[in-house]
Amino acid sequence: MKNKIICLMGPTASGKTDLAIRLVQDFSCDIISVDSAMVYRGMDIGTAKPSRAELARAPHRLIDICDPAENYSAGQFCQEALTEIQTILSQGRTPLLVGGTMLYFNLLQRGFSEFPGANALIREQINQEAETHGWPLLHAMLVKVDPVAAAHIHPNDGQRIQRALELYRATGKTLSQWQQEQQWHEHPFDILNIIVAPSERALVHARIEERFDRMLKQGLVAEVEQLFQRGDLNAMMPSIRMVGYRQVWSYLSGEYDLAEMRLRAIYATRQFAKRQFTWLRQWHDAEKIDSIDPDSYKKISNIISNFLY
Repeated sequence: MKNKIICLMGPTASGKTDLAIRLVQDFSCDIISVDSAMVYRGMDIGTAKPSRAELARAPHRLIDICDPAENYSAGQFCQEALTEIQTILSQGRTPLLVGGTMLYFNLLQRGFSEFPGANALIREQINQEAETHGWPLLHAMLVKVDPVAAAHIHPNDGQRIQRALELYRATGKTLSQWQQEQQWHEHPFDILNIIVAPSERALVHARIEERFDRMLKQGLVAEVEQLFQRGDLNAMMPSIRMVGYRQVWSYLSGEYDLAEMRLRAIYATRQFAKRQFTWLRQWHDAEKIDSIDPDSYKKISNIISNFLY
């Protein structure tokens, strides 16, 4: 018998956290966060991190585990998630992985390999080039050396462009070559994938706008200003490039006014959700639940009961 784990995934603002907290009350599950933004301490409002009251009811593993000045990779996530999964299983409980970072889900389920570590000098050179010329130009450079990888990376996705170029410049081999040549590790789990998303994309857009306005009222600008004033962070760091934080950071830098910042953040979040939907289409074996269905929780509960028992 394989160990069983549950993956609850979906686009941003689809209600995953609320569902997960309810599920913990009804099943012997422990939550592991699958979110590349929630790992950072002091970044709470803009990441829609669960509140203290929610965490008291349903603790989340792999949140608040690193400082915004640190880089956190998908490989690190896989290693740490596997440790947490084994710990939960050893306690006779079921891991419930919840989030919207589809790259993490993909690597964890389909295997990951050991890539060379970061090269600080090359990374800094790439960051300087991006500051001067912009990420779209560096993406064009990537297209020339590794068109396969570039086809799956957005021209403004600085973190992934940086890593792909860094690998090529440090080793002479492209990201695509590394992926083909490395031995991929598979994990002995029986996985239930549940995708929660509204059936109408327009509803996602409306919820994104409502949620960002709520974040502004909750003090998002003040939260980013604390990071801005630290002095050891900059706009090229993965933590600051997160959707929402990047736009507020630019606002604090005087690049545009508050109204423009709001519009840019909402647009960027919608584009992020679009990329999430693209990833989600890869999971053909997933149970798909319409989040606006009034019986959605009942359906999810029945699916999990059939899977576990």
